[in-house]
Amino acid sequence: MEKFFQSLGDFGWGAQLFAVVILTLLIRFIAMRLLKVLAGHLSKTKNAWDDAFFEAARTPLSWFILIMGLLWGIGISDGYVEAELFSATNLQLVRQLTFIVLIAMFLMRFASLAEARLLEKLKTEKDSGQTRLDPTTLQALTKLIRLAVLISAVLIAMPTIGIEITALLAFGGVGGIAVGFAAQDLLSNFFGGLMIYMDRPFIIGDWIRSPDRDIEGTVETIGWRLTVVRTFDKRPLYIPNSVFNKLALENPSRMSNRRIKETIGIRYQDAAKMGAIVEAVRDMLRNHEEIDSSQTLIVNFNSYAASSLEFFIYTFTKTTDWIRFHEIKQDVMLKIIEIVHAHDADFAFPTTTLDGIEGIFNKLEIGQS
Repeated sequence: MEKFFQSLGDFGWGAQLFAVVILTLLIRFIAMRLLKVLAGHLSKTKNAWDDAFFEAARTPLSWFILIMGLLWGIGISDGYVEAELFSATNLQLVRQLTFIVLIAMFLMRFASLAEARLLEKLKTEKDSGQTRLDPTTLQALTKLIRLAVLISAVLIAMPTIGIEITALLAFGGVGGIAVGFAAQDLLSNFFGGLMIYMDRPFIIGDWIRSPDRDIEGTVETIGWRLTVVRTFDKRPLYIPNSVFNKLALENPSRMSNRRIKETIGIRYQDAAKMGAIVEAVRDMLRNHEEIDSSQTLIVNFNSYAASSLEFFIYTFTKTTDWIRFHEIKQDVMLKIIEIVHAHDADFAFPTTTLDGIEGIFNKLEIGQS
């Protein structure tokens, strides 16, 4: 190759540059083609890592070949063009920085692509009930990896361009106080997000609710600064992570059961049938296939109301699904109606009893006497 380019020198500088450009484009074409063929074969496997690896390598490798070709052409031009930019020291510096930047780009792209593929895999496993890793943990790990790669790349590149890390650390000790005051809210949100990832009071997809604030909805994303909650009327709610350090939070998604708690009133003239009705309702709940009989189950005559005799039911369903819960609750309420009517009783409603005219006059005469 060296003799080939020396022979091209007889034709002038332009011939050598032309050969460098053609060779660079040819190498890039072969490399991209090879990656595409390998990616096509590996996409048929179930492993998500190999797909992410070759996809992440495509762009950095392309840039690497192009930049190395450009530097090669600049190196050839050094003997023909007098410029400080074309010195061997500068070219070596650019090569080192290119290598650092492209390696960091590859690692960050690999982390992002692997995250996307694993999230798809987790969604499939979740539907089949086989998942062992939740999306929140995966996204937290990916963000930490990207942050670590970025910081490492900066720390490696700084000595390369002549910046001493020790001097930077000394400056950071003095300027860190001012930066800390200026970025107090930012740091508070960052550590709030870190606590969410560590304590895991909720994960992506959970339904959360706060009795302290008007916050209720489904968690969509958990960032280092903001958490996005989609309310039930489909509005996005952007909440700084520091807020979660100061409020009480409910997570209905982690309920073990859902509760049915209702009070039912029957007429006073059906008082003799109250005991049989209560017992029949209790037996119905104990034998209901969707009611968790291992949890608290109460059916008792409760109070004398103004227009009715009231008994209450207190029980739990096996499911926590919101839609299924209401279907079960409806079935229970309909069965209670059937039980009450089967005992020739009926439900009470507010009534007012008026005495007849004669009764009113009799009361007046008694009062006068």
